[in-house]
Amino acid sequence: MKSPIRSTARRSFTAAAITLFVLGATTAHAAQDTLTIGLIPAEDSQAMIESSKQVIEQLQQQTGMKVKPFVATDYNGIIEALRAKKLDVAYLGPFSYVLAASVADVEAFAVAVTKKSGKSAYKSLIVVRKDSGITSVEGLKGHTFAFVDPSSTSGHLFPKSGLEQAGYDPAKLFSRVVFSGSHDASLLAVANKKVDAAAVADRIYANAIAKGQLRPDELSVVWQSSDIPESPMVWRKDLDPAVKEKVARALANIKDVPWGDQGMLNGFQPTNDAAYNVVRDTAKVLKLDLRSMK
Repeated sequence: MKSPIRSTARRSFTAAAITLFVLGATTAHAAQDTLTIGLIPAEDSQAMIESSKQVIEQLQQQTGMKVKPFVATDYNGIIEALRAKKLDVAYLGPFSYVLAASVADVEAFAVAVTKKSGKSAYKSLIVVRKDSGITSVEGLKGHTFAFVDPSSTSGHLFPKSGLEQAGYDPAKLFSRVVFSGSHDASLLAVANKKVDAAAVADRIYANAIAKGQLRPDELSVVWQSSDIPESPMVWRKDLDPAVKEKVARALANIKDVPWGDQGMLNGFQPTNDAAYNVVRDTAKVLKLDLRSMK
């Protein structure tokens, strides 16, 4: 004769197992339906979403998934969201990617290629007002300066390293240093005489001129970096392999639509973590402890 207690326990166990299976399947299904993507704050949040709108729409169409964009107030906001698994994919700057990879389980997988440049690299510039009388890095002594964000590659890491390698200590070179929060804000700060000089990405400077935010003869460049590997698309390593394949394929096929300040897209090409070793090497020149910066 079967024990009623054992029979009841077996039924309860079976019911619990079925419930867990259904819940697990539902959760997995939900994860497949929506893709959360983080965007670095190169511009204000709404402008960043607007400038990425067509890419997001194409990504939705080609993956069949709902794509939810998220723009944090700073670079660390995106890194924290990745670490907390609130984002599946993110568009990061090279240095913010290196920071993210040091604290979160993420990896770079693709970079944008534009028809304008035909390559996946850019440069950092130091710009001044043309009427400032500053014509060289030496001329920056005693003036005010804007970096973008401590985690910005072209707006902080590379220009700071470049200045140090040229024999200047940024802490002593400038009379005052501020972090503006975005490349656009830095450019406007120089144009509006809030600061005397700023470090920005070349493509964002060119885009500001193209959009009429700056006149072509308003600012001049007194320093530029060597090539910097392009800002990568990154994903969490634990993302479903099927979703990874779907996203990578979709990004490779997105062409002839604008992508933020980079111009018209010609697809995203594969990249990997090793492509950003040059950024890690630059961080070493500055004696930066990546983990302590998060």
